[in-house]
Amino acid sequence: FALTDKDKGAKGGITAFLVERDFPGLTVGKKDKKMGLRGSYTSQVIFEDCIIPEENVIGEVGMGYISALKILGEGRVGLAARAVGSSGKLIELSARYAKERIQFGKPIADNQAIQWMLADMATETEAARALTMMAAQKIDEGKKVIKEASMAKLFASDVFNRVADKAVQIHGGMGYMAEYPVERFYRDARITKIYEGTNEIQRLIIARNVLEEC
Repeated sequence: FALTDKDKGAKGGITAFLVERDFPGLTVGKKDKKMGLRGSYTSQVIFEDCIIPEENVIGEVGMGYISALKILGEGRVGLAARAVGSSGKLIELSARYAKERIQFGKPIADNQAIQWMLADMATETEAARALTMMAAQKIDEGKKVIKEASMAKLFASDVFNRVADKAVQIHGGMGYMAEYPVERFYRDARITKIYEGTNEIQRLIIARNVLEEC
């Protein structure tokens, strides 16, 4: 995305382009070292006197901002779906561990404290799933989903982080060890409250839409 008409500003002056890897003036910086999402490489993309042919314009000139909003809406619902799926896997891993881990002669799954954590994890995950499915259905129907996408992303990512935290707690010391998958889930969960728009921004978007509707 690049500003192609400074006079029109962000909403009318940004254009989207397809920039191919071998274009002169395009270089890729070093791979970033991240806390989580280590299976996904992240690097700076540097443009210096990079010439892009006209046929590589995506959509229409000046419509990049609108395209970005559409991508963000669908991306937020996709992120919510990933958070729901990850939360479901954490519940499965935690329930299995709780039934296998013996403390004081009985599985820790018999302890009410563990059961309550699993109950909260399952309930919140199903609520996030319903919200995400509602937003996804609206996308399939071609409807506007700015508010619904923000709601799904906000709630599902918050749930994912709470579920990951409880999963580590249920696993105890083993949950802090890299040999158990919950440790990775815990690190990967944190970024979901930041990318595709921070959760603080999602709250602003939701509030503005509620105020406009009422």
